[in-house]
Amino acid sequence: MSKPSTKAPLTDKDRRKQISIRGLPLLENVASVKKTFNRHLHFTIVKDRNVATNRDYFLSIAYTVRDHLVGRWIRTQQHYYDSDPKRVYYLSLEYYMGRSLSNMMINLGIESELDEALYELGLAIEDLEEFEEDAGLGNGGLGRLAACFLDSMATLGIAGYGYGLRYEFGIFQQTIKDGFQCEEPDDWLRYGNPWEIPRPEYQIPVNLYGRVIQQNGKSKWVDTKVIMAMPYDTPVPGFNNNVVNTLRLWSAKAPQKFNFQFFNDGDYLNAVSEQSLAENVTRVLYPNDNYMQGKELRLKQEYFLVAATLSDIIRRYKHSKFGVSSSTRDDFNTFPDKVAIQLNDTHPALTVAELMRLLVDIEGLKWETAWDVTKRACAYTNHTLMPEAVERWSVGLLEHVLPRHLQIIYEINLRHLQEVAARYPGDNDRIRNLSIVEEGDDKRINMAYLAIVGSHAVNGVAQIHSELLKTTLFKSFYELTPEKFQNKTNGITPRRWLVLSNPNLSDAIAEKIGEDWITKLDDLKRLREFVNNEAFIRDIQQVKQENKHRLAEWLLKTQHQQINPMSIYDMQVKRIHEYKRQLLNILHVVTLYNRIKAHPNGKYVPRTVMIGGKAAPGYHMAKKIIKLINSVGKVINNDPVIGDRLKVVFLENYRVTMAEEIIPAADLSEQISLAGMEASGTSNMKFMLNGAMTICTLDGANVEMAEEVGNENIFIFGMTVEEVEKRRSEGYRPKEFYEKNAELKQALDQIRDGFFSPENPDLFHDVVDSLLNDHGDHYMLLADYESYVKCQERVSELFKDPIAWTKKCLLNIAASGKFSSDRTIAEYARDIWGVVPTLQPLPHPHEGRPGTKNEGEATHGSSASLNEQGKK
Repeated sequence: MSKPSTKAPLTDKDRRKQISIRGLPLLENVASVKKTFNRHLHFTIVKDRNVATNRDYFLSIAYTVRDHLVGRWIRTQQHYYDSDPKRVYYLSLEYYMGRSLSNMMINLGIESELDEALYELGLAIEDLEEFEEDAGLGNGGLGRLAACFLDSMATLGIAGYGYGLRYEFGIFQQTIKDGFQCEEPDDWLRYGNPWEIPRPEYQIPVNLYGRVIQQNGKSKWVDTKVIMAMPYDTPVPGFNNNVVNTLRLWSAKAPQKFNFQFFNDGDYLNAVSEQSLAENVTRVLYPNDNYMQGKELRLKQEYFLVAATLSDIIRRYKHSKFGVSSSTRDDFNTFPDKVAIQLNDTHPALTVAELMRLLVDIEGLKWETAWDVTKRACAYTNHTLMPEAVERWSVGLLEHVLPRHLQIIYEINLRHLQEVAARYPGDNDRIRNLSIVEEGDDKRINMAYLAIVGSHAVNGVAQIHSELLKTTLFKSFYELTPEKFQNKTNGITPRRWLVLSNPNLSDAIAEKIGEDWITKLDDLKRLREFVNNEAFIRDIQQVKQENKHRLAEWLLKTQHQQINPMSIYDMQVKRIHEYKRQLLNILHVVTLYNRIKAHPNGKYVPRTVMIGGKAAPGYHMAKKIIKLINSVGKVINNDPVIGDRLKVVFLENYRVTMAEEIIPAADLSEQISLAGMEASGTSNMKFMLNGAMTICTLDGANVEMAEEVGNENIFIFGMTVEEVEKRRSEGYRPKEFYEKNAELKQALDQIRDGFFSPENPDLFHDVVDSLLNDHGDHYMLLADYESYVKCQERVSELFKDPIAWTKKCLLNIAASGKFSSDRTIAEYARDIWGVVPTLQPLPHPHEGRPGTKNEGEATHGSSASLNEQGKK
């Protein structure tokens, strides 16, 4: 899978490697690709080779790939229209897609042809890929999970639709200036997006504000402000199965573009202000909601997604073919048999109230019927155990923005509490605990509770997380309806996270066990047979070392950072948050530094510690931790006594594309949150699949990783959930740990007293104070410090024996089959959605192949019109 460069043709070795997964390029296909590429350059970009830029070439190749998708995409939607399967709608406020070009080529199986065609045109795919912006429509794990799930739904032939928002600005670009994080807007649409198709014919009006009146004994929402929701569709191809599903992202548009009255009066700003205000709704991903205006915008974003999506779902339900294509389907009793709605966290929880509004107010269903339909259609995934992260909207704000929905939520709550009271007469505490409405000075609606009450299934995202939901956050609800609660351990797509990001490892695996693992990741367990095969162990070692050298070159080029490729590449990449404990990692780094300084002639296993991630713009402590990492790095990296035995690198602007670059090179994956804090984690799975060892607490999916690979093949440290609870209940005093551990005390004193910030000695006072205060160190770093440092010593010891280390790495790869998002999605399909996944491919599209003389023409068969296909 090595890619050809512009300098030399494919060598025999390259061609041999290609046979394993990509196959040899077929000459007629290469000619067809070249023809299509040149046609797009000429007719779409409207340039010739004399004036075209690399960005033009990127767009031409993207349109060429899209041409290969189109026939399959139309054919898939025609197939869904004809067969009328149950459709799955995945609602998420985040989709962290990253780049699409390579992923599309791999899933379509056209990578070799494109590589070869570009080479013959004097271009290299690697150079062109750099011109694609990451689609950064997510903050981290939640959004990336949604992206992996879409890939798996398409690969498993599920009629799945992703619904989200087309933010004009995605997650901010992070720059580091003087060690501090600075945020710059992510204008990812600046040069256009070749993958999206606008669908103005399916625009949907979304209502906000207004008031509710009674008319003929019915509630009517009037005097609303309208914003139009404009859909943009992105294709989501399955792997090698001719299925192409759709991600539909909504963009906010003003209902009228321009107020001529204002314009004629000379008030030009007011003339366009309405448009500007309306379009703010999808302007930026998750505004900071520390102040009222921000909260209102966030609420409007959530409702905008829900309202547009449900209108679209109902339109498709009514017009789907069901024996007779001429009439519409108005009987909503069968709605849950044809529609499954999955809420990705609490952000789309307003789905419950909006679906009730549509069914009762618009479709005229009785409340009881509508409620039964809503519950059977909806399911809710929870992603956090932290009570402060559960969304609660103030009643005043809801009344202002969504007055009818507040009435509906009150009615849902009233009927829900009547059932509770009937079951537990006189138990007022229980009634209070189970109320969706939280009484008090600032009356609030608990959106997680609304989602639970209005869903038929509620799931956590790792075994330990799902169990903790039942005993802590949602204990009362679990006691009320235990049958609703399930676990669905998260997963990652092996297409992006192994085939795409680590082609040499993919080839090494394919040579031993074939290629079925790409869609049946469990097959990787067959690699255990080769754990004592010296030649294979050497191959795995060589792949890792090549990846490490490549990363060293990349860091030198992009961050001007020189690192030692023979050192342990020790990585922690995730959002910067106190509970993820990047600070514990830094305390270990400072400890290593002090040990080398105290005994400079000792023998040490060299280590390069890489930390990457973004801090929320308003999160002061997280931003201070980034500054600390950089300050510690500055001292250590410039200390001649240390040399290349220890280096600290902060990975600036960590994103999906960077993850693809660095994860294949990792030796050690840091998953060190306090037990009971991380719902699941998915970076842990990506590192494991790519042959890194893991150092972790028994938190989130780490627990299941240890079960799969065996405790002897993973580095476990720290307190368990039970030990954390016990210590907290007994009264946790962090200062005791500080006083009795000399190395810990030295590290904290250095940080507090300005050793790493001589230009501003007080800079990190608040960081250390937050750990040493009587009620400080909420995430118990100091309690886990000693165990962590000792565990890191075991890591260094094992790394001295490369063969033993690589064998354990191989066992980790072999044990990562469970953590495929295909397995996760198959479980959702079976246990929650009631659909059947299949690896059976759809037939090839009937349309002529792009670049051939009958391109775009049906060669035989399908009579389904484009008009039917439009009912996507």
